[in-house]
Amino acid sequence: MEYQEAKQKFISTWGSLGTIWGINKAMAQIQALLFISTEPLTTEQIMEELQISRGNTSMNVRQLIDWGIVTKELKVGERKEYYNTEKDVQELARIIAKERSRREIQPVIKTLQDISSMNNDGSAATAELIKQTQALLELAETADTVLTKVVNHKQNWVSNALLKMIK
Repeated sequence: MEYQEAKQKFISTWGSLGTIWGINKAMAQIQALLFISTEPLTTEQIMEELQISRGNTSMNVRQLIDWGIVTKELKVGERKEYYNTEKDVQELARIIAKERSRREIQPVIKTLQDISSMNNDGSAATAELIKQTQALLELAETADTVLTKVVNHKQNWVSNALLKMIK
């Protein structure tokens, strides 16, 4: 396989995985392109390489910046903005896990807390709702605690966590 074919295959595969993980394909493809680029890229370079519109590029780069995965760089004497992504796979996974907890797990925990602390009117249906949401809340809080501990171990946290689970 030649470089260009391998590059396209990587970007396409990463884009498909992104949709499984809950981010849009273009966002994942932009991150993949930046991940394998040897130099930061401009909006125009990203657009040309991925054959996507300026609006699509800008919107998705902004989201990647919001996630903390992409950074904006300025080069002296140039007006263009350049973009780069975290290159350390372990750190990238840590950032994504932390952000997913903040965006997904924390809101669910808040909702389950609200529901499970509702007034019990004495009915069987209300009691069952409270019981089940409290069980889900306990599970979600445990998962979030484990994820937080794993995420806070910066060095090789993915590998270390997996090795501990296997042993």
